[in-house]
Amino acid sequence: MSDKNIIRTTAGAPWVSNQDSKSAGPRGPLLLENYQLIEKLAHQNRERIPERTVHAKGYGAHGTLTITKDITKYSCASIFSKVGKKTDMFLRASTVAGERGAADAERDVRGWALKFYTDDGNWDLVGNNTPVFFIRDPIKFPDFIHTQKRHPRTNMRSATAAWDFWSLSPESLHQVTILMSDRGIPKGIRNMNGYGSHTYSLWNAKGERFWVKFHFKTQQGHEFYTNEEAAQVVAGNRESTQEDLYENIEKGNFPKWTFYIQVMEEEEAERVNFNPFDVTKVWSHKDYPLIEVGELELNRNPDDYFSEVEQASFSPSNIVPGIGFSPDKMLQGRIFAYADAHRYRVGTHYESLPINRPKIAVKNYHLDGAMRFDAPKRGDGDYYEPNSFGGPVEDKAAMEPPLRVSGDATYYDHRSDGDDFAQPRALYNLFDDAQKQRLYNNIAGAMAGVPQNIIDRQLGLFEKIDPAYAEGVRKALKG
Repeated sequence: MSDKNIIRTTAGAPWVSNQDSKSAGPRGPLLLENYQLIEKLAHQNRERIPERTVHAKGYGAHGTLTITKDITKYSCASIFSKVGKKTDMFLRASTVAGERGAADAERDVRGWALKFYTDDGNWDLVGNNTPVFFIRDPIKFPDFIHTQKRHPRTNMRSATAAWDFWSLSPESLHQVTILMSDRGIPKGIRNMNGYGSHTYSLWNAKGERFWVKFHFKTQQGHEFYTNEEAAQVVAGNRESTQEDLYENIEKGNFPKWTFYIQVMEEEEAERVNFNPFDVTKVWSHKDYPLIEVGELELNRNPDDYFSEVEQASFSPSNIVPGIGFSPDKMLQGRIFAYADAHRYRVGTHYESLPINRPKIAVKNYHLDGAMRFDAPKRGDGDYYEPNSFGGPVEDKAAMEPPLRVSGDATYYDHRSDGDDFAQPRALYNLFDDAQKQRLYNNIAGAMAGVPQNIIDRQLGLFEKIDPAYAEGVRKALKG
């Protein structure tokens, strides 16, 4: 048969009729043997996979990272090997709390997930549009996320749950202040920064380790919506961020960010008077200035949303030689949780999908399981290791230097570690009077319906930042 442009079943047979089902006459029942109808209905039943528990509503694009400055004294990673080097990458940005059908212009933290297809495998940098987070211990992450999702009885968002948790968690003050400020509703991906948020490490050819923070500063300028502006946007377009990103890339108006790092010498972490591995804290730019690394550009829209954005799977566990982890407790928890979520949501071999697959050839001893579609060619013995049949072997040359650890293994009170008020106080003091008033109004609006005892507890935390902070919110609550 000639290879015409015709519909075929998944097994390759020509599709006989896509307009009518096979039946016993115009008024008779359908026949079970109508396998093409059954295939079509069965496939539709399986067109969706579970949405992400967090960051369900997302948007993505392909791009490149171009290195503009030499940082080889800090890292031997191939992605940083020379000025001018270009690496393909994929970005997925998202809201945190909303489901897949949520509106883009909601007050929420934005996810910032980057996949770099490097010469040594994939490096995933999974952060947010804020340099800090609400909590510092991963055992509280499920509890926190429960407060941001729907109440199990009412199936509605609960401001009471959110503020109850925050008012009992002083470490959240820094992130709450950012979220409720003008920065809380970015106009889109193009007009916000991205951060690795956690402390990571780099190590160089000499085996020297450095602690680092990753920053991506927008070149388009910061633009945000007020609550009133966002309400108007949502009323007219629930996909405002998706539309802005897609249309600008289609027009050739490629968004760009300047990539920076902050660097701390390994031994210095033991001398500083704050915990440099606490994700609720930032590093002072005065003490640890931004060092330029490169330029990130998004220049190509996905051809298929599901294949490239919905199935895109990022995990902090994906690192490459020259880039490493740190004792950041939240990072340590995410190293497990993210990859585990993808194995559940997408499938065992999710990293074999085109959007997740490294550009280099991958050999390992993972066997079978869901989505094993690459049919590896195996000989005697090369499905286990060690073997005598030429199977792939480990590469000790890629081993990173030892990570220094200290302390007794016990249950440390993470809320006794440092000052939770100084950094949000410094941020609050950067706001002018108009910005502070919008902050007060945003918080008051978000507290609608919250019991007074929870409001009072939260006001007590604001009081410790600055009495004017608490008083401003108190007045806004009175209307």
